[in-house]
Amino acid sequence: MIKKSILIKIITLKSIILFLFAGCSNGTNETAQLACSLDDPCNIRFPHVTAPSTPKGQAAALFEELAEARFPGRVTVDVYPSSQLMTDDDSLPALFAGEIQMIAISLSKFDRMTQAFQIFDLPFLFPNIEAVERFQNSDTGQNLLGTLNDRGFQGLAFWHNGMKEFSAPIPLRVPEDANGLKFRIMESDVLEEQILNMGGSPQKMALGEVYQALQTGVIDAQENTWSNIYSAKYYEVQPYIMETNHGYIGYLVAVNPDFWQSLPEDVRTGLEEVMDEVTQWGNQRAEEINLRDRAEIVASGDSEIITFSEDELAVWQQSMRPVWEIFADGIGRENIAIAQSLN
Repeated sequence: MIKKSILIKIITLKSIILFLFAGCSNGTNETAQLACSLDDPCNIRFPHVTAPSTPKGQAAALFEELAEARFPGRVTVDVYPSSQLMTDDDSLPALFAGEIQMIAISLSKFDRMTQAFQIFDLPFLFPNIEAVERFQNSDTGQNLLGTLNDRGFQGLAFWHNGMKEFSAPIPLRVPEDANGLKFRIMESDVLEEQILNMGGSPQKMALGEVYQALQTGVIDAQENTWSNIYSAKYYEVQPYIMETNHGYIGYLVAVNPDFWQSLPEDVRTGLEEVMDEVTQWGNQRAEEINLRDRAEIVASGDSEIITFSEDELAVWQQSMRPVWEIFADGIGRENIAIAQSLN
């Protein structure tokens, strides 16, 4: 197993430059051409940033288990949770350069490569996880998996985390209550505009830095799923959680297209079947985990959960529509309309 310090050093300036210029190529590079043969095991290094107990953590562990069981001695999978190996931002150039073989990164992280995935960040577009899944399973949603093939990222599946809630040091009963608060967000122009629209100050920050930043007052508030709020213990340092379900956190499971196509056909087909099984199981499990973790937060008594009536949520929804208009042309108005029709 490659140690973190060694693998990070492998991600050289050359790798980063290749990644930055991926849009000008077909994603082909020498490292990505290396793949397993019938005689040598294929090793898939799969880092991610969430805890093993989260929906992504459990799905990644199941993929490792099932892939190795399906191809004993031919495929090995090394999963590195909790940013043990690298951050999401490090993972993107590492996958492109072929130093790792699989990622499951928040859709928001691809904001700089394509506007198509911005649809998943639009506030209050999807009322619940079932609506998200209907869109992702539609022809339009499935076509999005191939959006980044020419940039060196072949999408295999969408994995759910869940719907997002706001947490803050004060109750946010209307968007204006957020005025002046510093919110941690992921790298996303849509999320940045969302917070600005509320009168807040968006602060882009890695997931692993958020707890301490909340604890020390570097930031005031954040948005996340119940599973992330619980596993990262944000509820311990956030007195109020607003159950808005205003957004979605999901992941694109992706591989380097050249690496994937260079696998023996039976291995590639078999791993795709494993991925389908894991995705179905993991997305169902994600909902169960979020419900469980919400109950754990309630039981802790550390945070008060603020709920909203339909009329109160309508105020939030209406206030966020200007954010839609800013990004509608880039995302595609037809895609937004399709998503709405499936709600």
